[in-house]
Amino acid sequence: MPIWLGIIGVLIVYNLLSLYVCRMVQKWLLPKPSKVFRIIYFSLVLLLANAFIIGTITSLDVVRAIGSYWFALLYILVFSVPLIHIVVAFLRLLKLSHQNVERWAGIVSIIIVVLVFSYGTFNAYSPVVRTYDVALSDNGEAKKQLNIVMVSDTHFGVLSNKNHAKRMVKEINALNPDLVLFPGDIVDDKIDSYSKQGIEKVIAKIKAKYGVYVSLGNHDKGDTAKLIKVLEDSKMKVLYDDTAVVANSITLIGRKDKTDRERLPLAALMKNVDHTKPIILLDHQPYDLDIAKAEGVDLFVAGHTHRGQVAPFQYVTQRIYENDWGYLKKGSLHSIVSSGYGFWGPPIRTNSRSEIVQIMLNY
Repeated sequence: MPIWLGIIGVLIVYNLLSLYVCRMVQKWLLPKPSKVFRIIYFSLVLLLANAFIIGTITSLDVVRAIGSYWFALLYILVFSVPLIHIVVAFLRLLKLSHQNVERWAGIVSIIIVVLVFSYGTFNAYSPVVRTYDVALSDNGEAKKQLNIVMVSDTHFGVLSNKNHAKRMVKEINALNPDLVLFPGDIVDDKIDSYSKQGIEKVIAKIKAKYGVYVSLGNHDKGDTAKLIKVLEDSKMKVLYDDTAVVANSITLIGRKDKTDRERLPLAALMKNVDHTKPIILLDHQPYDLDIAKAEGVDLFVAGHTHRGQVAPFQYVTQRIYENDWGYLKKGSLHSIVSSGYGFWGPPIRTNSRSEIVQIMLNY
């Protein structure tokens, strides 16, 4: 089947699903609307349902933002309306007042939307700091300690905006880091919103003894040279299939994203690396832990998964990735995957919390 035909099929199902959940809420709250109301209402539903796509194609940030909020609303309704519909059908069998049952169904739908949206927004915009102690010393006698702060998936753009960036920089500096790492998805698909808001000036205020290092992710799209230039203006050092030595003793390796066809094999990047010193790998997507282990990587930091971002998608990420969130040790390899600081699509988190990761590295 041609790809375009599959895309059209998905869009048809998606729009029908949007019409169904909105039709049920309208029916419960307003059982007998006028013809004009129905035309306006369902036209608005279709417009909102496709706002994200329209905003992305036209580069209209406001329209894209409206589409993101629509995704949040649709997510909540898709998981609540069918259940409420079943309860309504059951209550009808008990001969309860048809009008009262449907009115309360509509009220409950609104309450669920408000509660879940409020909870999800709080999780998205109220970051926590998670700390991991990682010891690389085989004999347990660590001679040095490095305070590393790692932040992934900031998705800076329209909704993960300048204020969210300011909050992040404040939190990072409060941790007094020696080194700051960003393993990918710094921007939300386009660099324009990042630049227009002056987020590079905010990020440039991060204070770290050994600097700020970045690898790119699958949403760091567009003109790569321009993107790297803007990030460097933010006082970030971009490792694009490249290496760097910090603290005179630790090698950083930053890989191109897995979606980049020109990405080098890890073995090629490890050729001239001093294996007697700690090696930290920044790779946006947490794949191939066994390869990293075999090549002698000591610490693997990644993001990408968002820990599912909204329930129940954490079960999907758990099936895809060996380590979809948190800390996992495989032999001598330590891996840490962050749920991310920003978000993609709906500006809510119901299954994970916006986070900043602090790694106390003893070696």
